[in-house]
Amino acid sequence: MSLIKQSNTDISHVLISVKGSQQDAHGEEDAIELFTHGRRYAKNGVHYITYQESGISGMEGVSTLLKVYADYVILVRRGSVDQRQEFRVRQRSHSRYVTPYGTMEISIQTTRLAITRAEDNSQVTGIHIEYELEIDGQWQSTNKLAVLIQGDKKNGH
Repeated sequence: MSLIKQSNTDISHVLISVKGSQQDAHGEEDAIELFTHGRRYAKNGVHYITYQESGISGMEGVSTLLKVYADYVILVRRGSVDQRQEFRVRQRSHSRYVTPYGTMEISIQTTRLAITRAEDNSQVTGIHIEYELEIDGQWQSTNKLAVLIQGDKKNGH
């Protein structure tokens, strides 16, 4: 695997599959799937996965960063949408979701978090999150987010 050295951090190019779904109070489910190129690296025991959103997710021009710790994940989005959300099992997390159309108060209750790692524990290969979403104090949906990360063979990695 070809790596880029930057500030004592190995950055590898990866292929990322993001599957998201949400089910509302009527049982109606909406799902999206995004395949994209991204990067991953680890620094000080924290794994970082970064990629660009697309029109499929409705967030074209937004960069997403996942900070993966031993037992929780922080999602950070920057661009036309700004958001920082923590996913910790059995804990409620509050944040602001800032869009060009306004700001919403977001609250999530993470019900499940699974982090898959390579056999040698050197890389994160998958993240699966399930959570309940509230916007401005009103329950909205049950959500699932699955992120799969693999080496980018197209670019020789």
